[in-house]
Amino acid sequence: MAALGLASVLALTSLAATSHRAAAELPLEQSLALAFSAEREAMRGVSTSLVSRATTPLDDPTAILRYDASYLMTMPQSGDTETSCLAEAIYHEARGEDVYGQFAVAEVILNRVDLPAYPDSVCGVVHQNATRLNACQFSYACNGRSRAMTEPGARRMANAIAQVMMSGAPRELTDGATHFHTTGVRPRWASSFQRTAQYGSHLFYREPLRLTFN
Repeated sequence: MAALGLASVLALTSLAATSHRAAAELPLEQSLALAFSAEREAMRGVSTSLVSRATTPLDDPTAILRYDASYLMTMPQSGDTETSCLAEAIYHEARGEDVYGQFAVAEVILNRVDLPAYPDSVCGVVHQNATRLNACQFSYACNGRSRAMTEPGARRMANAIAQVMMSGAPRELTDGATHFHTTGVRPRWASSFQRTAQYGSHLFYREPLRLTFN
């Protein structure tokens, strides 16, 4: 905060301290009125640019550290099974996208874990129907090719993103998406699902609500 406006902060602190000393000698209502007046006066001295810079990290995803590729690349790697499964999917499905596109793919997988129509674990979702050649949920898992992650940088990035998402980071990029595809294909389901986002060459969709009647 010092770099953003130390003088403003000091002024606010000084006025608040003064008002508190004076308020201690006054009846309750007058004390409160004096304190609020001092606070309003101090806030007038805080520039709008300072307020904007102080609040932007909470409102703008691009300013949040978890979307910083340089930061992600410094994270230690995790060998946790569920994290590894998520990293594998991110790597094979979206390593060609930027950080946002990779996070978006992770969101889809975790959204599925939360729904009763899909397996209740990351590995279960990622490898669903993997034994059926070219008929699984994520094509890399059943196309007969190696699942090895041979690009070190992309593997490290995928693992870091997986860790961030597995730790409970907000899913704020795809608005509850459960499906995605690249712009080069047009699956049948796309016409009946609601598109929620696009990152790079990936389009994201939310599955229609399924109602169950007893």
